[in-house]
Amino acid sequence: MTDADLLRRINEYLDAVPRSVARTEEIGPFTLFVNEGPGWRYYARPRPGESEFTAGDVGDVRARQRELSQPEAFEWVDDLTPGVESAAEGDGLLVSIRPLMHLEKKAFAPAAAPEKAEIRFASPDDDLAEISAVAKLAFDAPGTDIGALGVEAIAEAASAVEGDTIELTRARIASGLAVVAFARMDGTAVAVGTHQPVGSVTEIVGVGAAPAFRRRGLGAAVTSALVANAFERGVDTVFLSAGDETVARVYERIGFRTIGHVGDAADPAAH
Repeated sequence: MTDADLLRRINEYLDAVPRSVARTEEIGPFTLFVNEGPGWRYYARPRPGESEFTAGDVGDVRARQRELSQPEAFEWVDDLTPGVESAAEGDGLLVSIRPLMHLEKKAFAPAAAPEKAEIRFASPDDDLAEISAVAKLAFDAPGTDIGALGVEAIAEAASAVEGDTIELTRARIASGLAVVAFARMDGTAVAVGTHQPVGSVTEIVGVGAAPAFRRRGLGAAVTSALVANAFERGVDTVFLSAGDETVARVYERIGFRTIGHVGDAADPAAH
């Protein structure tokens, strides 16, 4: 399969995944995904097959997002719809372009868990508040730099996780919509990641470690466990988007390679 074929397949997957939990509205050349219940608040994406985008189109979607109290956010595969970037910037959004990476089964070079770390897959009965707290700490302080937030911060963040979030995560794990892996050290979850299989395609998302536990190989080990699980399930297209080129190099070490780029845009006031 060529990279162009992979990009089209991944784009179809990205259009399909939000539909399991969100309703849609068609606005100009975009599809707006709307989740008004618990869980992740989605974004707008270019409708497959569209190629012309204007700042006015983006503005129309943002107006509707504001009406619905949804984030003013967009995501897209930049190689397939390069015009979205300039349209989003033209309407004043903050744009980020990040590496889109794919892993062929024959290129997979699993990373072992570091000493004293245990990699597990979460069940509906695990402490999902603690696991969710690790993800929050990781993405509130993005990147690979080591920070001060460790076990005490994880416990504090876990106590603030809402019950609706826990129940949604539990339901997605139980239904197979999400496979969550986590690294545990001394009885505490310290790194986490998820893959979301739909048919024979899956995306690895939300890989991160609490800042105090970074640069130990935990992210690579969690990602490796997710990849192995995906291949065991018969998935043949495994992909992810890296936060930046530095993070991409971590994934390259286990066999991922960059095949394109994804874009996201958000209201600067939200940052």
